[in-house]
Amino acid sequence: MRWSQAFIPTLRDDPADAEAVSHRLLVRAAFIRQLMAGVYTLLPLAYRSRRKIRRIIEEEIDAIGGQQFLFPSLHPAEIWRKTGRLEIMGDEMFQFLDRKAGEIVLGMTHEEIFTTIATEITSYKQLPQIWYQIHTKFRDEPRPKSGLLRVREFTMKDSYSFDLDQESLDKAFDAHYAAYKRIFARLGLDAVPVAASSGAMGGAGSVEFMVRSEAGEDLVAHCAHCGYAANVETAASRVDPVTDGPETALEKFPTPGVRTIDDLVSFAAGADAVRQIKTLVYMLDGEPVLVLMRGDHPLQEQKLQDQTGAVEIRPAHPEEIHELLGADAGSLGAVGVTNVTILADEGLRGRANMTTGANENDHHLRGVSVERDIEVTRWVDVREVAVGEPCGQCGEPIEVFRAIECGHIFKLGTKYSVPLGAMVLDQNGKTRPIYMGSYGIGLERNLAAIVETHHDDKGIVWPVTVAPYEVVVTVLKLDETTLAAAESLYQGLLGEGVDVIIDDRDERPGVKFNDAELVGIPFRVTVGPRSLGEGVVEVTQRAGGETAAVPIGEAVAAVTAAVRQERR
Repeated sequence: MRWSQAFIPTLRDDPADAEAVSHRLLVRAAFIRQLMAGVYTLLPLAYRSRRKIRRIIEEEIDAIGGQQFLFPSLHPAEIWRKTGRLEIMGDEMFQFLDRKAGEIVLGMTHEEIFTTIATEITSYKQLPQIWYQIHTKFRDEPRPKSGLLRVREFTMKDSYSFDLDQESLDKAFDAHYAAYKRIFARLGLDAVPVAASSGAMGGAGSVEFMVRSEAGEDLVAHCAHCGYAANVETAASRVDPVTDGPETALEKFPTPGVRTIDDLVSFAAGADAVRQIKTLVYMLDGEPVLVLMRGDHPLQEQKLQDQTGAVEIRPAHPEEIHELLGADAGSLGAVGVTNVTILADEGLRGRANMTTGANENDHHLRGVSVERDIEVTRWVDVREVAVGEPCGQCGEPIEVFRAIECGHIFKLGTKYSVPLGAMVLDQNGKTRPIYMGSYGIGLERNLAAIVETHHDDKGIVWPVTVAPYEVVVTVLKLDETTLAAAESLYQGLLGEGVDVIIDDRDERPGVKFNDAELVGIPFRVTVGPRSLGEGVVEVTQRAGGETAAVPIGEAVAAVTAAVRQERR
């Protein structure tokens, strides 16, 4: 390709609405343009890099036995209704009526649709199967942001495994786990596998592949000592024991104006946050539930949803709270409450001499023994871990960092096969549901994640494996001799299978250098009259900026060898 003929409209200034580094650089370097909120056009450079990401994914999934399909984006809503996910997905799913008033949805994932084809598998002899597609998905994100990191239309590789039993599913899951590690390594991403919530996907367990980045919307708890890693939505840590002393009698006392944990700490002696019971009122699928936490412990809502199985979850409204408990937020407690489910976090187990609301405005109770005075329906782990707490496995302090989720794999079990009738006959002629796994990677999100982790103050620094071009031949002067030498190098590199572009524009050298650095092409071969007079060209590596003078007769071989080394 010749830069003079290519569509590469680079920009000098950052877009005004860009927060994430990848958003800023992908717009400036002429990779993407926004059509509307959360919807982007991929320009030729982005398409080239995305095609290389796709090729890497296809090679690795094919290597574990994957067979590629192409499924529709338009789905009848009834299929999603059968698994209960039409209601779970809610407003994030695009839904509409066709001209015959048929309910249609746009696919945001394809578990149900793949399972409809899996119903044609009738015997254990046809298992195992690994099927996949690379396909457009649609999600009506309420707050699309950060360029390609949170969008409403995107491309996903979603693969699905079909097996006879749990043991076989575990093997398919492990095969995908290993394939994902190879994929991310080839993309140049340091992706950390972490335990995660399965959320609306359901199933017995899942693993996310997280790339550390301040642009990420997920939080990962990680122990550098033993390697434990989990999304904070599932992470656990140790709670240091607290000595409460012997139980004492309950005592109600006035607390005028006290509305918060901190207010009570300042108002009452011995009411430090660690000695308070925080009472939260939530509506789970329309039913009120009290959630009890230690005063200094935050609730992790995803844990609450996962442990209760609730589809809809939200904090109760003030009027709902008052109707249930007869008091307003700030004076709530669970002592003597018998008409509602009470979930108590494990951090409160065995605690005594605690302080909590009295369910009477401006009054609290002290001397509360949790197991003596509160009828706990169920003990749960719903606390969000914090930086520096002891790791649950080894006791060393954990760190919490922001990360981008670049891949997610799930053990679905029989969640979809049972309601959709994907059954087989086993070796004994018995009908059994197929065990399924689901495995996703977002292509554009990974494109952005690569930029988030591979850039400097000049622009993008692409790994060779996913760069839109591996080499740019930069022509400093458009005289006949220089052009002929540059053209010879360009054609020689093409002949060696190098993905190369020649910058033959009638522009100043500084413009060409700046564009090559902004776009992030891994190698630049600079051809100019002065260097040619010395019988050399300059070869510059984008990562690090090292420049070497290479004899012109050796340049094609030297650059080709450097590119092939980086491809590995």
